[in-house]
Amino acid sequence: MTMRRSIPVVAATLGLALTLTACSGSGSGDTGDDTSAAPSESAATGTLTMWVDDTRIDEMKPVVATFTEDTGIEVDLVEKATGDIGKDFVAQVPTGEGPDIIVSAHDGLGEWVNNGVVAPLELGDKAGDFSDSAIAGVTYDGKVYGTPISIENIALVRNNALLTDTPAATFDELVAQAKTAGTPFSVLVQQGEASDPYHLYPLQTSFGAPVFEQSADGSYTDTLTLGGPAGEAFATYLAKLGTDKVLDLAVDGEKAKQAFLDGQAPYMITGPWNTSAFEEEDMDITVLPVPSAGGQPAQPFVGVQGVFISAKSENPVLANELVVNYLTTEAAQDALYAEGGRMPANAASAAKVDNPILKGFGEAGATGAPMPAIPAMSSVWAFWGATEAQIISGQAEPVSAWNTMVTNIQDAVDKV
Repeated sequence: MTMRRSIPVVAATLGLALTLTACSGSGSGDTGDDTSAAPSESAATGTLTMWVDDTRIDEMKPVVATFTEDTGIEVDLVEKATGDIGKDFVAQVPTGEGPDIIVSAHDGLGEWVNNGVVAPLELGDKAGDFSDSAIAGVTYDGKVYGTPISIENIALVRNNALLTDTPAATFDELVAQAKTAGTPFSVLVQQGEASDPYHLYPLQTSFGAPVFEQSADGSYTDTLTLGGPAGEAFATYLAKLGTDKVLDLAVDGEKAKQAFLDGQAPYMITGPWNTSAFEEEDMDITVLPVPSAGGQPAQPFVGVQGVFISAKSENPVLANELVVNYLTTEAAQDALYAEGGRMPANAASAAKVDNPILKGFGEAGATGAPMPAIPAMSSVWAFWGATEAQIISGQAEPVSAWNTMVTNIQDAVDKV
């Protein structure tokens, strides 16, 4: 079903130019293109090329069709494989063969900025229409580079056939309650041979040990903050969860999902990508925030899907009209939700979502932390997962292993 809302139509070229000039700020930085310049008459009737990954293109088609109907600006949607869209963006923009606009997860943003292929935006007051984590996800080095359109994160999922309420205030209390269900597992947290730092991150942040420092605007620096006493306390707790068999490296993502489907645990920490499988089995589930293990808020990573403008776009003003003036609106984000069923990044749109599962994920991620998009993040994963696996399996003393990991990550970050 396509949701149609009344969007102000910019009919005349002069009117479009004035609208765009008002919404394009000089404080967004020099991109090599003047996005505040008034378009020529040919530009106003031009065509924008938008790359969209294969998981989003169907929901984007009717939304951009409405944009074209309302503005007269054509949009050529090009489907790209999820794994190719970011690297192709970096490779093709400098050659002049890239798109005007890209729709993608935010975690490639640091690489795009460093390669000069993405233009900063000026959202102005529109930034206030989004959650802090959504804006932080599209912010790099103090500048906003995209319009957030949806967010996703992990949360705690409860099988209501096994337990009907969750009074636990801490993760330890949750595990104790889960054991009363008499199932083979208490709280399923997918692991695998290399552990899974992503799914363990809410527990880690609850000890006050986020991976990188965040600036006041929510963007990340390359200063590591997962070490010190807070990181050591989390490492010690990981060892306890391994000893208590709450965490098991043999339980990877597929095994965890199947075990939950089979009613072998009352709880699972997972994301919205698995809930469709639960619903297909007619499971009665409730989504809740992950309880704190270390006394501070348990912040999951938040993935932000955003829309970004190429630094080399031949139609930067028209691209700004679509990305900044249209896709930020409540009506556009309502329509994207109606088509794709993903939690909108726009707060007013998100507030109207009546799907209790999505609402639960949204509430769990409201205070989450965006996945770092800085290049230094690529130096973290291998050391992080390998160390957590050693600690969980009892192969390494937790504090010394964690401190060695921090040193190794720092050495790798210094070389980026």
